[in-house]
Amino acid sequence: MIKIYGSARSSAGRCYWMLEELQLPYEVMPLNMKEREHKSEDYLKINPNGKIPAIVDGDVTVWESMAITSYLAKKYQSPLAPRTPVEDAHMMQWSFWALVDLQKPAVDWLIQEMFVPEDKRNHQVIEDAKKIIPNYLKTLERGLEGKTYLVDERFTVADLNVASVVHLVNSLGMDLAPHKNIDRWMKACKDRPAFQKLAKMREA
Repeated sequence: MIKIYGSARSSAGRCYWMLEELQLPYEVMPLNMKEREHKSEDYLKINPNGKIPAIVDGDVTVWESMAITSYLAKKYQSPLAPRTPVEDAHMMQWSFWALVDLQKPAVDWLIQEMFVPEDKRNHQVIEDAKKIIPNYLKTLERGLEGKTYLVDERFTVADLNVASVVHLVNSLGMDLAPHKNIDRWMKACKDRPAFQKLAKMREA
């Protein structure tokens, strides 16, 4: 059985989403972050970076959330996996873009809003994120023009990875309504039963 380390409320959430999409059995391995168990000697053998998420699938260990989602889709021959090298490249393209470009300012904003006391909060970081994120959303809006999903006409690992970041952006208060393609696409992604299961996990 696959073992997963990391809370569904963290970046591990997209890994839970993939596991639910594939209907794979898995075991949640609790880590007490306040007690810094993610920096323990035992966990560092799993992820030498001392971060979450990570999975152990038999004798295979994978860390970094988007590497995990890609691995799971491909290993278990899911319809979410690429079928050609071109599809693979385009799925990686959108996934890397979401991680490197869109997620960075969103996480900076999240840290200031959720983890920094108000009297020490850097409001400039938040304002900068609010300015730059709409520019990135324009890229995604264009990428979805005339399309149901990002790659081919089916839901794939690219949609899962990118939607997980867009959901974070939306939860921070960024209105998606002006972006008609993104708004339509996100509703389709969030209507999926696997995402609904993830949403319930995050509420627990």
